[in-house]
Amino acid sequence: MTQGSSHYDQERTVQTATPVPRKAPRPRADALRNRERIVTAAREMFVEFGPEVPLDDVARRAGVGNATVYRNFPDRDALVREVVCSVMDRTVRAAEQALSETGDAFEALERFAHTAADERISALCPMVSSTFDQHHPDLEDARRRAESLVAQLMDRAKAAGQLRTDVEYGDLMVGVAQLSRPPAGTGCDNADRFVHRHLQLFLDGMRAPAPTVLPGSAVTVEDLRR
Repeated sequence: MTQGSSHYDQERTVQTATPVPRKAPRPRADALRNRERIVTAAREMFVEFGPEVPLDDVARRAGVGNATVYRNFPDRDALVREVVCSVMDRTVRAAEQALSETGDAFEALERFAHTAADERISALCPMVSSTFDQHHPDLEDARRRAESLVAQLMDRAKAAGQLRTDVEYGDLMVGVAQLSRPPAGTGCDNADRFVHRHLQLFLDGMRAPAPTVLPGSAVTVEDLRR
């Protein structure tokens, strides 16, 4: 074997050993639609029945087979985390939109609260569970952004003298979550007709000047994380 042919064989060996990596295939459109249907159904059912709802029931409401649910979410924790992240992302977008608006600061805060109710913010209830991983990287950034944006909305309304000074982030978010969750055994569609009426009553109670002194202390972000 000549020196030239040996050099050629070495180059060919190197090229064979390092193939060009192939791009990962993109998920099919129908697979993405199924995943979104599962998350949407789970979000509704978590609001109505809590995060322990049977996954078979989630599959049934989503209109997919059980295998499709488990193919997308290998266990309950994965589905709960996806729902929480989805709702948190929607909450962030609602807060960003409200904060970008000019004009009446309290009205911007009201619009955010009503939008958050429509986005099923009460599906975030698993976050207060001791078994939920609140420090998962998929969640932490969205949570920090939501807390910062909502605090800015509230600070702007306080600076305008429109929001009572003895309320904090937790007061608003707990109130919106509780008022947007239907009574046990009641579907979201049946309860939706009352949500915005009762939410507006709650928001009116947050207006300044305050007619009464609130008992206890304001609910802060730190209180919600304990």
